[in-house]
Amino acid sequence: MRRNTYFVAVFLIFITVTVLHFLRILWDWPARIGTWDVPMWLSWLAVLLAGALAYQSYRLRKMG
Repeated sequence: MRRNTYFVAVFLIFITVTVLHFLRILWDWPARIGTWDVPMWLSWLAVLLAGALAYQSYRLRKMG
């Protein structure tokens, strides 16, 4: 896999995760894993981390 293709794939994955977690926060979607209710603060953390990783992959692709 070429370097630019890799960074585009990583960007698309992380931006999708970011958008889905943001929509969960915005529309107050419940999330449950087994019997555990996933707290909303975890989605905020996921938005920050996945967004940062998406940004980094976008930036690295532009540098490449």
